[in-house]
Amino acid sequence: MRIISGKYRGKFINPGKQFEARPTTDFAKESLFNILANTIDFEQVAVLDLFAGTGSIGFEFASRGSVKIDSVELNFKHFEFIKNTAKDMKLVGFRAIRSDVIRFIKSCPYKYDIIFADPPFDLEQIPQLPELVLNAGLLLPDGQFILEHPKNISFAGNKNMFDHRNYGSVNFSFFR
Repeated sequence: MRIISGKYRGKFINPGKQFEARPTTDFAKESLFNILANTIDFEQVAVLDLFAGTGSIGFEFASRGSVKIDSVELNFKHFEFIKNTAKDMKLVGFRAIRSDVIRFIKSCPYKYDIIFADPPFDLEQIPQLPELVLNAGLLLPDGQFILEHPKNISFAGNKNMFDHRNYGSVNFSFFR
């Protein structure tokens, strides 16, 4: 997988074949960041990446100038990869956090402009994630929660959803 744009554009991030995460495809990631580029100033946003996996979303934000990025991952091997990659890239303001995401959401004292979540597609709590995040008070005013999810889950009836995009097997739902 590669970083699409910014300071580290073209840099390949290779977690190895033993990695268990399902990273966001380059096509879907590029489309997501094109959408965000029209609505946010990357250098001014605080970002929370939940279920970070390979860390590619956080690294993409860092490459575009975001200086406060918290990347939360429970799997120790994935957490170590994210932490070491951020260290190798000399990222300032990038913090890898090893934690259960649901527990983190309930206890996090910080607020963010952008919260991105890419949970395992078999996670039972996916339908509850928007309400968990929005009710936890983690979003700053005008902040966005973006959830990557499988196509068999729909948030069409959720009053907080303001956009939905589909890129093959990847779906992004946007909440305020």
